[in-house]
Amino acid sequence: MLAAFLPLIAWNVGLAQEPEEGGYELEVWAAGGHSVPGGTQDTSVANAGVRFGWIITGAHLPGLLRGRFEYAVDAVPLFLVFQPANTAYGAGFDPLVLKWNFERRGRFSPYLELSGGTLFSNVNVPTYTNTVNFTPSAAFGTHILGAKYNWSLELRYLHISNAGLASPNPGLNTVQVRVGIGRFWHGH
Repeated sequence: MLAAFLPLIAWNVGLAQEPEEGGYELEVWAAGGHSVPGGTQDTSVANAGVRFGWIITGAHLPGLLRGRFEYAVDAVPLFLVFQPANTAYGAGFDPLVLKWNFERRGRFSPYLELSGGTLFSNVNVPTYTNTVNFTPSAAFGTHILGAKYNWSLELRYLHISNAGLASPNPGLNTVQVRVGIGRFWHGH
């Protein structure tokens, strides 16, 4: 699927090996994980989406903290929540993705990320709550830079909650592993 979009991106733009100021990121990703203590139990989540990001700054901060700030959005057309009572099918959108891309270390470009968005599902998530939820998350990962494509691998903490839109509001906390493939590029 990504291969179909890359020729459009590569046309009239330069490809980059790493996040650069004024550059962009396009990535297709998939994730999955299981519930952890602090909310609804015995539940698993799988989701997949597409990210578009803008690298806003050049390198800042000293030493190991040195990196670049990126703002991104995620479209999440596939969101599955496997609950004991049923399976919820849904879609989401993360309009707020704040990402710090640390300086490249060989083939690795590690990052930290905070994001927030929404999930709309066909049945209540968690069961007996609401079909509209909010999805704040935090992640630590790395891009594995390649000659043609970059892979990403991360560990993500995802919270799903209706933020008081319905009662009860037990929430759902998961730890996910997320894998993506994409590219960075910069304009001329």
